[in-house]
Amino acid sequence: MSSSGRATESGGAAGVLDPGPYLAVLPELAERLPPGARAFATDPGHYAFGGKRCVKDLRPGEVRRTGDEAVEIRFGHNCWKHDEDPVVRYRGVVRFQADVLGACALDDLGDVVLDEILPHPHGCTHEIACRPGTLVVVCRDLEAEWTPADCARS
Repeated sequence: MSSSGRATESGGAAGVLDPGPYLAVLPELAERLPPGARAFATDPGHYAFGGKRCVKDLRPGEVRRTGDEAVEIRFGHNCWKHDEDPVVRYRGVVRFQADVLGACALDDLGDVVLDEILPHPHGCTHEIACRPGTLVVVCRDLEAEWTPADCARS
């Protein structure tokens, strides 16, 4: 998935990532994460692929600068899975990089496949793998807030 090399493709299936290797080392990594990043990464629902607070299948949406070193990303839900939309607020941002293949807008990143939150000398990195791109934020800390989604399920 990322420079960490922890997440791997599941059973050789292209585009399906297995968080198992990352989850195996997460307890050790969590000790070195800032408080907000630790809370988000270790939330029991974060990697429960069928869960309502799993990041898989979310879609990066609006990104805005909220201060000199602050960025906020609003993720959109998948109506069949989530009933809340997360907003992730990054503080002390020193790097924001989006690699979007064949697209120009951040909302063209596609659905989140998997993410990793890793310790970094500045605080942490949040690496988000999407279809067909990736997003990397290096920051002092982050905070995730889940808000009710407006979704009319058919």
